[in-house]
Formats: sequence, C-alpha cells, structure tokens
Amino acid sequence: MRSVKPRSAGGAIGGFFGAIAMSAIAGVLLTAAVTPVVALSGTAATSAIDIFQKLPDHLNPGRLAEPSTLYAKQGKKDVPIAVFYDQDRETVKWDQISQFVKDAAVAEEDPRFYTHGGVDVIASSRAVLQNAAGTGFSGASTITMQYVRNVLIQEAIAIPDKEEQKKAYENAMRQDVDRKLKEMKYAISVEKKYPKDEILLGYLNIALYGRQIYGIESAANYYYNKSAKDLSLAESASLVAIVNNPSKFQIDVADNIPANTERRNKILDSMLRHGKITEAQHKEAKATPVTPKITPRVQGCNVAEQKYGLGHFCDYVQRYIKADPNFGDTPVDREFNFARGGYSIHTTIDLDMQKAGNDATHATVPAQMQGIDVGSASSSVQVGTGRVLTMVQNKPFNNAEDFLKKHPGYTTVNYNTDQEFGGSSGFQIGSTFKPVTLTEWIKTGHSVRDIVNVNGRTVQESSIAASCMPDGVYGFGSFTFSNDNLGVKGNQSVLTAIAQSVNGGLVSMQQKMDLCGTFDTAKKLGLHRASPAANPDLPNYGTTDLTMVPSNVYGGIDEIAPITVASAYAAFAGDGKVCTPVPIDSITDSDGKNVPFQKSKCSEAISPEVAAGVAYALQYTVTNGLARHAGSAFGTPHLAKTGTTDDVVDNWTAGASSKVATATWVGNAGPVKMPDGTWSRVSTQGFGNLMYADQTIWPAIMNTADSKYGGDPFREPSATAIQQTMVGVPDLKGKSYDEAARALTDLGFTPTDGGDVDSTVPKGKVASTDPAGGGQAPLGSSVAIHKSNGQGTKVPDGLVGQTGNKAKKALNDAGFKSVDFACDSGDTAYPNSNRVISVSPDSGADAKKSAKITLTLACKKD
Repeated sequence: MRSVKPRSAGGAIGGFFGAIAMSAIAGVLLTAAVTPVVALSGTAATSAIDIFQKLPDHLNPGRLAEPSTLYAKQGKKDVPIAVFYDQDRETVKWDQISQFVKDAAVAEEDPRFYTHGGVDVIASSRAVLQNAAGTGFSGASTITMQYVRNVLIQEAIAIPDKEEQKKAYENAMRQDVDRKLKEMKYAISVEKKYPKDEILLGYLNIALYGRQIYGIESAANYYYNKSAKDLSLAESASLVAIVNNPSKFQIDVADNIPANTERRNKILDSMLRHGKITEAQHKEAKATPVTPKITPRVQGCNVAEQKYGLGHFCDYVQRYIKADPNFGDTPVDREFNFARGGYSIHTTIDLDMQKAGNDATHATVPAQMQGIDVGSASSSVQVGTGRVLTMVQNKPFNNAEDFLKKHPGYTTVNYNTDQEFGGSSGFQIGSTFKPVTLTEWIKTGHSVRDIVNVNGRTVQESSIAASCMPDGVYGFGSFTFSNDNLGVKGNQSVLTAIAQSVNGGLVSMQQKMDLCGTFDTAKKLGLHRASPAANPDLPNYGTTDLTMVPSNVYGGIDEIAPITVASAYAAFAGDGKVCTPVPIDSITDSDGKNVPFQKSKCSEAISPEVAAGVAYALQYTVTNGLARHAGSAFGTPHLAKTGTTDDVVDNWTAGASSKVATATWVGNAGPVKMPDGTWSRVSTQGFGNLMYADQTIWPAIMNTADSKYGGDPFREPSATAIQQTMVGVPDLKGKSYDEAARALTDLGFTPTDGGDVDSTVPKGKVASTDPAGGGQAPLGSSVAIHKSNGQGTKVPDGLVGQTGNKAKKALNDAGFKSVDFACDSGDTAYPNSNRVISVSPDSGADAKKSAKITLTLACKKD
C-alpha cells in the first residue's frame, strides 16, 4: 500500500522540472564542493558553474550585536549599574565553551563538518532527490551554511531603517534555489578564509536561542545560570536542541520541556554514534531531567534605580549618547547603535557621594506630600572637568507607563537636567544668581568692600544702563522691590549685601554697571534656561537664553536646572574655568578598543582674579552669612550661596570646594490644584522642615566629597577686589543742594540730607558736608549734606594768644554773649592774665550768636 498520497499531474511535471534544476545544481555542487579549486578556476566550466561563479562570494561577518553596560566606580572596582540590548549576547572564545556543546552541534547538525569544503555534497544530493520526489528542497545546510544565513540575518537587522531592515531580512529568509546557491557560494568562501574551529565558534556565538537570547554564553547564563564552559553534557545537548526551532524547544516555557527532552536525547544519540561520548555518559545524560534555572538579564535604568538610586542618571547617560553624533547621524541611529554596540560605558558617578545624597534626600524630602507636588534634586560636578559625580532626587525613576499610573511617587522626569536630557522645565534659582551680578561687579573694577545702598525702594528703569537695548538703558518706567532680610538696612558693603542676600545692594550694584554685561557674563558661565522661554512678549521667547530684566540680577527668575547651577559655581571655585557636564569617563567596544564620544568642553568664563574675588565673598557668606550650614565638617574651604524665590516656593544651596561643586534644590516640582480650581505652586513653609531640607542634603553630599577628595584654599583675591576704595570728598560749600548731590553721586557717593546748620553761607546753600570737604570717604558711602539756615556768625580770628578777658571782649563785640573759660590744667582761671590756647568752636567757624563759646586758658597753678 502507498504510504503517501499520489502526486498530481501538475505536481509530477513540477517535480520533473525541479529535478532538472536540481540536477544542474548538484553538478555545480559536485564541482564546487568536492573540487572547489577547479570550480573557481573555471577548468571544468559549464553554464551552471558560470552562473555559480557570478554569485557574490564575499561575506563579512562584522561585529555581532551585544549588550551595552554602564559601570560606576566603587573604590577601584567597576560596578555594573545597568545593561541595554536588542540582543542578549556575550561573545566568548573557543576555550570558554564546553567541548560538549561543540561536539553536540557537530554530531547533530553537520557530522561531516570537519571534512567538507563548506557544502556537504552527500547531504545536498539527498536533498535534490527529495525535491525530485516532491518533498521540497530542505535540509542539506552545513554548519557553515547556517552560519552564513545567520550572518545575513544579522546584517539585515543591523539596518536602523525599519523598511530597509524588513526587506533585507525577508531576502535573507527566502526559501528558494537562488538563496540556497548564494549560501553555498558564501559558505565555500568562508571555508577558504577561516579555520573550521573559528567557523564553529562563530556559529555558536551568533545563533538564536529563543527570545532575545543570542550566542551560547548568554543561553547558558539565561537557561542555566552558568557560563558556557561549565555546561554539563545534558545541558549542552539541551541548548543545542533549542537552535533548531527556538519557539518549539526553548525551555523557559514549561510546555516545551518534553519536546526539548526528545530532541536533546536525539542529539545525545548522535554524539554516541559518532564517538563523542561514552555509553555511560550517554546513559547518565538521557536519565537527567531537563531542569532549567532561568536567570534573565534584566535591562534598563529601572535596575540602576533599584540597586543604586541611579535611575535618573542612567537615563541621562542614555540621552547624552543619543545626542552625540559620534554614535550616528540621527537620534534613532544612535539609540539603535547604543543597544547593539557591546559598549562598556564607564560613567563618572561617585557611588559614595550618590549614597550620601540619596540617604539625606529620602530622610528629608519624601516622594509625595499632601498639598504640594514636592521635588528635590542635587547635582555635583568635579571642578575643572565637568565630570558628573552625583545626580540625586526625591522621586525615584521608573519608565513603565502601567507602573507609573499605579505609583505616582515615581517619575521619568529628571529634575537635575535640561528638558532635552529628560529633565523638567527647570526651577527659579532665586538669590543663587546674585554671585553672577557680583562677578560682573568685580570684573568691572569694583571691590567687595565698596559701600552700596541696600534698602528696598522704587527705582527708575532709566538708571540701569543696557548698551544692547534701545536708547542704551533698560527702560523709562520704574519698578519697586523689597528685601526679605529686613534686618540689614542703609549703606552697607557689597560683602554684607552678598552674605546677607540683600536685594537692594544688588540693585545698587547693577545701577553702576551695564545690564547687558551682567547677562553676557552669565552666558559665559554656562547659565541658561532648562527649557525654552514660553512668554511671547519677551525677546527670549522660544529660546533658552536668560531673561534680561533687572529682577533677575538679584532674584533669579529664570528656571534653570541644578546641574547647570553646579557647573557655574564650579567656575567660581576653579579659577574661572567652566566645563559642560559630562557623565562618561570612557567607552570601549567588545574588543576593548576606545570609542569616541562627546567630552566636556571647558573654557575660561571669567579670569582667575575675578573668580578669586567671587570665591572670597562666597566663602565669607559661609563663615559670616546665610550659608553657615555649608561649612565643612572636615575644615575644607567652602564657598556657597543660598537662594529662595517668592513665597518660599523654591529653596537652594549652591556652592563648592576647590574639588567639587554641588547645587541642591528643594521645592515645587509642579503646580497643584487649589481650592478655587486654579493650579499654582505653593509655599514650602507650611510643610514641616521642607524649606530647610537643602541645608541637610547639600552638606551630606559635600562632606562625603571632602572626605574623599579634600580641598585646597581658594586663590587669594586681588587687592582691587577686596580693598576699600577711598575717594576724595569735594568742598561743596555755597553750592545748591542739588548741585552738591549730583557731584557726590558722580563720584560714587550716596548723598543724604544732613539737615540745616548755623552758617554764614546764604540760607539754603550748602554749609558743609560730613565727611568734610577735602577729606576722603569709602566709595559708595553716604555723605551728609548740611544746608545753611543763614543764622551763622563767624567766630573771630586772632583769639589764641590773647588774655582771656581781651578774647572775651572780641567775642562780645562780634555778637557772642555767652563766653566761658576753661583751664587746660584744671586749676583756677585768671582771665586777666591767663592766655587763650584754644577756642571752641574754632576761629573762623560759623556759629549762632546765641551759641556758647569756650575759651581754654593756660592757667597757672595756685
């Protein structure tokens, strides 16, 4: 009886022509595989061989896709913190694979592997006969040919463009004679170029073992939690079985275990038949149940978060690479290459500092609070290099949408970075901007000991020069501002204005400078908005340029990322050099070769002398001002500045040692819905110690930094930056009050009304100043202007040396009726004979006629 269905007429005809075609191929194979040199030399050329010779024969296996791993330093040890892959593959060498694996693959897949020239003529001929019989052209693929197909598949899926990738993959998977011939030609070429063991090694490293598991090492790790070199005979045969049909035989699916066991045993039979194992080994292996120990290689930044609180930093590194043209022309290409590149990415993060920041943050700022969308972020950079040492925030990282819906205390948003690097829109930096204004102050030749008016007041916009604006001034209106620190008033030194964060002092400073210069300095320090400005009425709309308004010079109204603030403060501590943040120290590929990447760009934002002046003032702020909490537990010199925005919505501490700069922000991550239905950010004052949390987090990070890196004294500032500038006070006697006030203002003094005094000068005119004309006073200090009441009389000259009575008579004659005597030695006065040695008020001075004049006599002892 027939065991198969009779063939139809059409099938028979198809089989006939198929047999003819396959016979031609068989002839080629006999020539090409058995005597490949003859085939390729054309000695026995036939039309079939001519066709075969014209097929491409160059195959470049290229670099296989492998996971990319992020590392951090823990002491001198590299610690993996996250891994990323399209294909979970770890390429290994020949001696890193169990011999059982190699023998299993050869025994089952290609027993004549070590004797044929890439194409097994016997197997191929058998396939021809099967095709002629109508069973289709299948089988006959040697290990070399399977390797070739896998290379072609890998070439296809290594194409970033999805459409092109699909076409190439479909071409590599075609089931036709043309594809088979190309595989054969490639296989012959590969056999000529590479030794057999290298081909087998390539096959074992490239093969798919189910899901995203590629290569024998990753398969061993995933299915049995061990290295390929440690696989047992049974385990080796079980893994080799998977390659034949992963979806059917992969053993992480319980229902597949029986099928895998059956194919494994078939492989063990083949190994015994070909003398690769003994009867005892065969028996023991077949009796061993297939018992996997599934150990997934979990990828992504969620792992970095769970282990080290580094999820946001991990995401930042990814985005940094995706913005780097070294990894591809487009973000899509870069992400594709990153996931396949097999890179070892050694990051800059300091795990000790990160832990200190995480612990302090979690102890003071919870992930969620009722009534406020609470947020906290801290970034640290190495002074002089831009290396990112910490990146901490209160809300942990997670990028799984379903998880985030159920756990609002997690977020993908990185509060530390610019929006383009996964960050938020930034946060107003408040008074942490004041050092920028101070920088321009010192840069333009002023001193931190100069005196300025620190009072809150109404200011005319035209008093603020702005060379880059129309008419050379900021505007022609006015604005009113106040001080949060109401305990510091009047005229104070710039040093005090900075240390006590008094807004009025900074406005007075800006009135003596160019607003455009201040913002140019800010730009050189790397300060920019974390996201484009959204107010269409402002010139910086749609850009990340800072908002050039007077309120910025003391109140920091722009939303800026903490990592940007830390980088700017690093310049104050590092002789004026500012460096763009960089989260990577080095990248190597799977061969250990260095991979180029975007490194930090450093430039001199300000001169070392100016930076030293700013550092001097900010160090004073730590020792004598509002940043006392920023002092080091190790005695390391620190500079720092606090910042608070209106209604205490945001709180900052920013500062540095000579080695590390850190910026810490605590406040509103976003608005919350108010009782009236509107959305608003709220004051942090009503939430326990939230408004002081930065004063705990910043020291925790910096004390750890000090313990590891130490710190040097800051550069000594120049004399110009710290000396008190003295200016001569002009003699303004007889001038109008307005004339005198203008003259004093032009010299840098602050004129004040000292009231009326008795003087011979015409009423209303300037009688005197305090300090007096001809003397000197500190630049910026107050000079009191005294106006004449017109009621003064000059004290006569020539009184000294006369007897007391004669001097008294002269005074009486001049209209002074109240004259007293005093002795220089305290004895009894004899005005008739004792002579005058001094007069008060002095001769020539103005005084009322009713004023008492005292004559001091040189009295004799009784």
